[in-house]
Formats: sequence, C-alpha cells, structure tokens
Amino acid sequence: MTSDYLKPIPRPNEVSKTYWHGTARREILLQKCKDCDNIQYYPRPLCTKCFSQDLSWIRASGRGTVHTFSVIYQNIQPGFVDEPPYVLAVVELEEGPRMTTNILNCAPQDVYIGMPVEMTFQYITPEVWLPQFKPRASGSMKRRSKK
Repeated sequence: MTSDYLKPIPRPNEVSKTYWHGTARREILLQKCKDCDNIQYYPRPLCTKCFSQDLSWIRASGRGTVHTFSVIYQNIQPGFVDEPPYVLAVVELEEGPRMTTNILNCAPQDVYIGMPVEMTFQYITPEVWLPQFKPRASGSMKRRSKK
C-alpha cells in the first residue's frame, strides 16, 4: 500500500476472503447457492433467497450494464477531494447481481443507463484490488435514442 492512499480500504474477513483473493487475480467471484441456484453479491454467510449455508463460488464474466448512476461533483472526504467529477454507478452484472462501483475511462457526460461495461481492477494493496468498470470495448458509446 502506498502511504498516500487515503480512501477506505476493504478488510477481508472469513466470509469475503475468497472474493478478495479472486480480485487479487483480477477476477470477480460471486456466491451461488447450491440449493436454489441464487447468485449473489456481496459475499454473505447465507443465501439471500432461501437462507441456505450451502454456497459455492463462481467466476463472473466481468461484463454488465449501467443500471443507474450519479455524477459526483463534490466530495470533501479524505482521499476523494481531488477526484470529482466521477461517476458512482450501480452495474447489473450479466449473472444478475448488482454492484455499486465507479465508471472509469469515460467522461461523466458519456455515461448512460444501459451502457455496456466491463470490469477493470485498481491496485490498492497486494491483497486488495478494487473492481471497477469501464465502457465495454465492443460496446457502442452512442446513447440509445429516446422513443
């Protein structure tokens, strides 16, 4: 970790350590219930649909679409002061779950609901790589026309 990193750093625990080991390999792992096939994010000790403890891990595609977003123009918290404007978004993964994340490598005014995105990772520490998203290379940057 660099000493100038001032943002909060996730702390892996018994439930989330497999997830964070995956991000260190630049892959996203989701939990899948062996009883009802529910796929969930973020890691939890129980299935959010049937409450089973019988969960496995699956590798996600890393692709999704912007479900909703907000452009942040001001943030006075340490580590964020020099960041704005940036996009805070909820991305719906191809597998179904939604993640709160940032959209990178794209001007805030070019982000739109339904925009195809793909995962990228930001190095924080050897154990923590933050999953973030960028416009999908094969996706069009044109907005859908309004009907």
